[in-house]
Amino acid sequence: MTSLFVGLALFALFSLFLQKRAGRTPAQQQEDLRQLLERFAENPVLRPDPDHWWESEAVLNPAAVYAGGRVHLFYRAMGKDGMSRLGYAWSTDGIHFERLPYPVFEHENVARARSHYPNTSPARLTYDTINNESGGGWGGCEDPRGVVIDDRVYLTFNMFNGWDSMRVAYTSIAVDDLLAQRWAWDKSAYLCRDNRQKNWVLFPEKINGKFALFYNLDKGDPTRVHIAYLDNLDMKETPGPDEALDPHKLPDHVVAWHHRTRSAATPPVKTKYGWLLFYHAMDKDDPDRYKLGVMLLDLADPTKVLLRASKPILEPDAWYENDWKPGIIYATGAVAVDDDLFIYYGGGDKYIAAVKTSLPAFLNALKTHQQPSVSLFINK
Repeated sequence: MTSLFVGLALFALFSLFLQKRAGRTPAQQQEDLRQLLERFAENPVLRPDPDHWWESEAVLNPAAVYAGGRVHLFYRAMGKDGMSRLGYAWSTDGIHFERLPYPVFEHENVARARSHYPNTSPARLTYDTINNESGGGWGGCEDPRGVVIDDRVYLTFNMFNGWDSMRVAYTSIAVDDLLAQRWAWDKSAYLCRDNRQKNWVLFPEKINGKFALFYNLDKGDPTRVHIAYLDNLDMKETPGPDEALDPHKLPDHVVAWHHRTRSAATPPVKTKYGWLLFYHAMDKDDPDRYKLGVMLLDLADPTKVLLRASKPILEPDAWYENDWKPGIIYATGAVAVDDDLFIYYGGGDKYIAAVKTSLPAFLNALKTHQQPSVSLFINK
């Protein structure tokens, strides 16, 4: 009991120190952090296109990479057939995008899908926002994340074939082929085995010569995240179901502002202070909406959490975040361009939107305004 009171006292003193140093209350400081994220007036930056059947119903959840002076988006696209394909768009300013009129990657076709569902009528293989909870679709490649490693673009994505079959897969393409719009993708392969997973992401560089695969955000210790180091992107080397637990089956765990931790959002962004990681979680006081949190991981040992914002930094309050599936912000792409940080996300499972911030200002605000966890002091 004595250690508990000592820990609480240390926590209170440190909180007062932060307030005095910043000259503002924690609530004011956190509001400053939120206000640094600027929604574009042009949002949504991409909308469904009725002139192209394969993306006529929804565009959402894009991977983002920066190469050749452009921001490149690989986005999940939904047409009336209900299959998820990847479209491609590019921008020189990160805001105004041009897009190709055809998908650049797809993993499954209707004939193969019907073979998975022998007892399902072909009429069910349609875009259906009532019966198909996964963004209105029944299968295909969903929710890509992208990184550039050694002059190759690696895309991880979710292979969705029903709620009992959700597995992370990947493919890659040379940067030169991307810039030339030659879609010479490597043959895709699964990263996870038979365990149900949706949100594994790669770090944008190798660590100690190995691929770093982020596979679980929270297994009960708020000071640690879970990363596998791989010689090869091969499911024989990735964590099995005993280690990479199904996040849907993990118990609620109160950390900072959230009680239900969902997943990593975008691949980590490297900064001089650490790896900036955005993540999705559910607010204990507002449990029906996806919100965006942020933490900073140690550069040398990214399993170690250095800082965490005490409140969500982005909430689904805009109309395009509530159009058909209310309360959804699903960030899957982030790029740093000089001192600017762009975050791209799906809104309402229908649109693609973006926010922008000054990376130095955001990092400074996070360092100054984060709320320390009581448990960190008690455990010392």
